[in-house]
Parts: sequence; structure tokens; C-alpha cells
Amino acid sequence: MRLHITLFLALKFFVLISFQVRAQSKKFIELSYDQGPIIGNHKDWADEIIDKTAYAGVDVRFGWRSSNNTYYNYINRFPSYGVGFTSALNYYYEIGRPMGIYGFGEFPFGKNNFDRKLNFSYYAQIGLGFNMNPYDAETNPTNGFVGSAVNVHVHFGLKASYQITKSIEAFSSIGTKHYSNGSIKKPNAGINFIPIALGVRLNLDQEQFHPGEKPVFPPLEKRGFWNISAYTGLKSYEIGEKAYFRGGLGVNYLWEISYKYRGGIGLDWFYGAGAKDRFPNDEITFDDSNSLAVVGSWEWKLTRNLYMPIGIGVYLNKAHYNQETTNFYERIGVRYRMNNNVFAGVQIKAHRVKADFFEFTLGYTIPGKVRKIVTP
Repeated sequence: MRLHITLFLALKFFVLISFQVRAQSKKFIELSYDQGPIIGNHKDWADEIIDKTAYAGVDVRFGWRSSNNTYYNYINRFPSYGVGFTSALNYYYEIGRPMGIYGFGEFPFGKNNFDRKLNFSYYAQIGLGFNMNPYDAETNPTNGFVGSAVNVHVHFGLKASYQITKSIEAFSSIGTKHYSNGSIKKPNAGINFIPIALGVRLNLDQEQFHPGEKPVFPPLEKRGFWNISAYTGLKSYEIGEKAYFRGGLGVNYLWEISYKYRGGIGLDWFYGAGAKDRFPNDEITFDDSNSLAVVGSWEWKLTRNLYMPIGIGVYLNKAHYNQETTNFYERIGVRYRMNNNVFAGVQIKAHRVKADFFEFTLGYTIPGKVRKIVTP
């Protein structure tokens, strides 16, 4: 039940932040068919499942491309946002028939030329995955990919589209589609597909997309920002074991690099509960369940309030009882900063792309003094 609530809140967050950009937008519907291999992990059980299964699926998306001529839209080349539904076509007892509902963002490559017929872009989807047949010690012991029927759906990829008429575009894409629960319930190797898609976009608005001339950029205030964050989440360490609290605190100093990016450095502290329960015969010290790391942080500003945090951390002290298996970790997600400088979001913390836990974040930004004003 906790997993269902957690993932529902995550999807609701992404849908809400995507709907904020609907005003002054060009709406569309996309239909696509995709097919591709399942990627294993060189385990015998994974090879056995891959030999029995194949992936083919369909996607339906409703989206909008904002024509609001702000400098945020301009520097991100007027991205598209929306919501979608995906489903595998075939059912296999080992994994079920994976489905997903998600929010997405699509970001064009190249200069802002709205008269091109051939366009390239990259995209990201995140939402809820469901309708999977998870691991069960008695009925489905082979499936080490997912330990829960409800998971997170994540899909990144590249896309090429061609405008046939004002109303119709054809496109093809390739990417990585991933289902996992962020280690809330083990096993959690994750289901990974490499789908190649063919599809069509139906533009619901007939007028040509022309936001206008380059907007007026305000002076860029070069200043520092202190981000103070609290992370919360859940993690299961072994199959059949309950999920324990995982969380921590982060303090980062970021500098205004450009209109689009902030970058800086900081410290992360992480805590994992349940070490004494999991290892009752061991003498647990503070360092066994607490870790400290230096983290390089990056913010990609999508709108005035919406941004993507990206981080690479290096442990000063690793808590081995918390399964911090490498000397470094990665972080990526989405956050929304309100006008009162309070921010909230969700990220995935991982070790070499293997999920550690989902971080639900609440924090506060303290702006520093303006050191320099750069006129565009």
C-alpha cells in the first residue's frame, strides 16, 4: 500500500507541473508502435526470461507546445509537455503485460527555426508502471526484475519527425524504457527495454507554430544560492523484508552560470533505518548507517519555477549496511520552486544506474547578494 501511495503522489506531481504550461499552446495527439529487445544483467534467471519473452507495445500521448514567448521557452527551444499511456501488446507469465501512465517533456535540437519540416529532439517520460507479474517465491520465482506489481515508468530517448501536412507529422524514436520500484520492494533489477518506435502526430491546431521574434532577456543577476534540502524515502534490502526509512539532508551552494543553468557543490548526509533489526548480532556504529558525501550539483531551468536537479556525489564515508556499493552516486529528477523559495520534488539516487532509493524532497533556497549584472 505504501508503494502505491508513493508512486501515485509522484505521478500527480509530474502531471501538475506539466499542466502549468498549457496556456498559449499548440495541442497534439501522438500514436506510436514500438518494438525492441529486453536487456538482461547476465544472470541465468534473466537469460531464461529473455528467451521466453519479446517486447512490442503501443503509446498514446496528448501534449502541447507552449508558444508563450518567454526567454525560458526560447532558450529551451519551445519544448512540448503532456501526458501519455503505454502498453505492451503481449502477456507473459514471467513479467505480465507492462503498462504505464506518465507525464513527458520533449526538447528540440538546433536553432529556433519553425519552418523546418525535418526536426530532431530528445524526450523524457516518468510516471506509474503497472499490470506486471512480480516475483513470488512460490508462483513466480524466476522473475528477479521486479518485486512489485506497481512500479515507476521511466523512458528516455531520441526522436526524428517529419511534417507531411499542417495536421500530420510522422516520426521515429529510439530510447530506453525502464520499470522499477526504486528498491522499495526486492527483487528490483528492473525491466529494461530498448524500443524503436514508428508513429504519427495529429496537430489539433491548424495555424503554424510561430511564437514571434526573440524575446527581450532581462539582465542576468550573477549571484549564489544556498539550497537546503530534506530527503525522505523507503528502501528494502532483501527479498521478503519490509521497507525501512531512507533519507537525509543536503546543503548546496550554486552559482548562476547562465539563463539556463546553475552549478555548484555541496554536502549530502544520508541515514538508513533498520540496521539493528537486519543485523541483530552485529554491533552497529554511527558510521554503519550514516554516510557523508561531497556532491557536484546542477540545475537545468525549464521555466521560472520548474527545473531538473542533476548531481554526482562522492562518498567521504559509506554506510555498507545501507548497500552503498560504490564510491559515488548519481541523482536526477524534477523539482518545483515556489515564489517564496520553498521547493519540492522527486529524484532517483542510484549507484551506477542501479537504484538506491527515490528521494522525495522538500527544501528552501536562500538567494545571496547580486555580485554582477550581465546585460544580454
